[in-house]
Formats: sequence, structure tokens, C-alpha cells
Amino acid sequence: MRRFRQLLVIVVLVLVAGFGINRVIQRTSANRTPVAQTIRKKFTPTKQINWREPSEDKAYPNLKSYPNAWLDVNTSKQRVYVRSGNKVLYTMYCSTGTGKDNATPHGTYYIQAERGKFFYNQNSGEGAKYWVSWKDHGIYLFHSVPTDKDGNYIESEAKQLGKTAASHGCVRLSVADAKWVYNNVPYGMKVVIH
Repeated sequence: MRRFRQLLVIVVLVLVAGFGINRVIQRTSANRTPVAQTIRKKFTPTKQINWREPSEDKAYPNLKSYPNAWLDVNTSKQRVYVRSGNKVLYTMYCSTGTGKDNATPHGTYYIQAERGKFFYNQNSGEGAKYWVSWKDHGIYLFHSVPTDKDGNYIESEAKQLGKTAASHGCVRLSVADAKWVYNNVPYGMKVVIH
């Protein structure tokens, strides 16, 4: 009988130990991400920015329908938001100033009277199309991605659009967005840069 009790105690201990090990294994595996779930994660490709085209696939807003529209330039996101109140009507990719001597000034400004179809700055070796002044009467502008002196777009600069700050202080836009701003954004429209 004594031997039977010893055998029974050993069996119970083995069972208890087995259950304990099983629980530890279940807890550990519950905290792991299964390989199949990792592989099935959705991959969303980054949209390729076409610096010649409109930033969005929808139509530009009709500013006559939004008399209180304004331009919100976000230098950390490299975006220009056409807003009416707090509602975003349209989002544009942009590239703002690189900082220090080439910073885009932060603050509240208003679209000025100066605008044109092309300029070229001999000192920087760059020009642009469809420019509209918002500070210092022709110094700080919205304009297309940069061009050379002959009006040919500089692709290496254009490819920075919406990705990083790249300008000398102006707000660079895609060719289509700059043309829309040139043709549609009225004198006196508020511009907030932050």
C-alpha cells in the first residue's frame, strides 16, 4: 500500500507539472504574432507625386462659392490646404523653405497684387511659372516647381515636391496647382503659414 501511495503522489505531481507547463506555453504563444498574420498585413503603397498634375483626383474648388476661403500652409507636412472655415476643400503638395536663410516666414499674410506667368532669378539660377506674391511684393511667392532660365522644369528639384522642404523661402506647388492658384486665388485672400 505504501508503494501505491508513492506511485500515486508521483503521478499527481507529474500531472500538475504537465498542466503548469501547458499553461505557460499557451500564455507565451498568445503574446506572439503568428507568422501568417504578419505576412497578411496590408501593404498600402505610397502615392507617387506627379509634379506636373493636380495634387488631388477631384476638381479644384470654385472659390466664388466660398467667399471666406483661405490658404493654410503647413511647413511640417509640406501641404497647402485650401480651406473654408475649418473645412478642407482641397489639399496640395508643396515644398517650402529649407530653413535658416531660406526659411518660409510663419504668420498670417494676404495675397498681394503681384503675379506673373514666369520669372527667373539669376542669383539662384532658378525660375518658376505661375507665381503669386503673398509677402514683400514679389519676394515670397506661391509658384510652380523650379525651372531653368529657358523655362524647362528642373526635375531633380521637382521630385522633392511634397516630400521635403526644398525652396529658398517660397511655396512651390505642382505645375497644375500653381496655375490654378495664379488663375483663381484672389487679391486679399488670407494665407496662414505655420
